[in-house]
Amino acid sequence: MTSIFPKYWIYLFLFAASTAHAEESTAELARKLSNPVSSLISVPFEADYDRGYGPGDGGKYTVNIQPVIPFTLNDDWTVISRSILPVTWQDDVAYHSGQQFGLGDTTQSFFISPRPTDDGIIWGAGPMFLLPTATDDLLGGQKWGAGPTVVVLKQSQSWTYGLLANHLWSFAGDRDRTDISTSFVQPFIDYTTKDAWTFELGSESNYDWQSSEWSIPINFDVSKLVKIGDQPVSIGGGVRYWAASPKDGPDGWGARFVVTFLFTK
Repeated sequence: MTSIFPKYWIYLFLFAASTAHAEESTAELARKLSNPVSSLISVPFEADYDRGYGPGDGGKYTVNIQPVIPFTLNDDWTVISRSILPVTWQDDVAYHSGQQFGLGDTTQSFFISPRPTDDGIIWGAGPMFLLPTATDDLLGGQKWGAGPTVVVLKQSQSWTYGLLANHLWSFAGDRDRTDISTSFVQPFIDYTTKDAWTFELGSESNYDWQSSEWSIPINFDVSKLVKIGDQPVSIGGGVRYWAASPKDGPDGWGARFVVTFLFTK
């Protein structure tokens, strides 16, 4: 009589191998998601909560819709479109300002990025634009703006670390509103595990050259990439502490929740 155990172990081995391959594939997607200029279409929905605004310690909820879409020019160069459209609800962020809900100002970036180098260095640079899409005076600056943006990073095994920076100047818009001249600096370091968990430490700091004030949040986020059917989705959240902020806030602790849909080419 032929034993069924050899056949059983062959099936078990094949199942384990296919599962390991799926985990590697999911981990690789999570790793690509850590790269702002990867050849991966992604649509993050990033929900932030902060408080401490104004004399009444007002609060603000913002959902940033941030589609990232790469366009291949040739074998060596790619253009990456990155949009940020904020949808905000806020309460008492200025003196007796009440509540506002609606769209904020949109920022649109374009990165031109070459093929990664052999040592894992990845970079991209290009223009950035500010569009006055806010539906309320207290949700935007009522200004058109533009400036340069750049990102440089290195990926090695499970680690990703780098810096994204830009500067915006206003050049048109409501003359009664304050001109815009702000610098943005986002250092980050990510660690992605083999089962597609990602741990990120970073900041999203702004310096306002008009008021000479820094906004410096220290962020710590955790996310997990899963598949819902055939759809890869990253789900995560985290906390942040405001190490520095303008006189009218925010301050203290904030929170973040992110859902990102990924679309492989």
